[in-house]
Amino acid sequence: MNSIDKNLKTPLYLQLVNILVEKIEKNMEEHEQILSEREICDIYDVSRTTVRQALDQLEKEGYIYKVHGKGTFVSPKRLNQDLISFYSFTEEMKKLGKKPNSEVVGFEIIRAEEKISRMFKISDDELVYKITRIRKADDIPMMYETTYLPYNLFIGLSKDKLEIMPMYDVLVNEFSAKLTSAEEYFEPIITKKLESIYLEIPEGAPSLRIERFTYDHDTLIEYTIGIARGDKFKYRVQLLNK
Repeated sequence: MNSIDKNLKTPLYLQLVNILVEKIEKNMEEHEQILSEREICDIYDVSRTTVRQALDQLEKEGYIYKVHGKGTFVSPKRLNQDLISFYSFTEEMKKLGKKPNSEVVGFEIIRAEEKISRMFKISDDELVYKITRIRKADDIPMMYETTYLPYNLFIGLSKDKLEIMPMYDVLVNEFSAKLTSAEEYFEPIITKKLESIYLEIPEGAPSLRIERFTYDHDTLIEYTIGIARGDKFKYRVQLLNK
């Protein structure tokens, strides 16, 4: 559809939404500026009210963003990720045609806090690795992750190894870990200052907090808290009727 049909029962603003979505998806690049309200009015012969309704809808759906005093722009495309089987960030980005890499910004061996020791079923004086990484796709920061691993299961793990290979590859190939299952919990949050700096987004922007528990059979071997950019990810969960 390239024009508005005023004889249809479909509201004019929804027809305009469909036209602009098709234009954005087929012909426009991320961060490209779209036409002004006046230009859209003139091209499609609709009122300013109709145009504003359409643009508001496009903003709600994540197709565009507005910059005060500068105009309206095409939003960065979100990465659609299926959550129907065990996955890793690295492999998922490769499937989507992105070049993944991880920057290790923190690597410590610490005494387990009460919450962490309880999760791993270890005593409070035992050691764990605390690893902080920025997960990137095509050099764009996507996730800020803090991972905890039991020290006694991965003695000899180093920052150098994690900078060369994906973490799961290291755990499997270097330490013979078996990643048999994982659980994830999702929660919408407001991005805090530290995370916003690493993710290069405004403080207070919407993000998704993801808790991951990874198991080797009945043994928890990884606990990760990830902060995923709300403007970059779209998750799909398949529900089966058994």
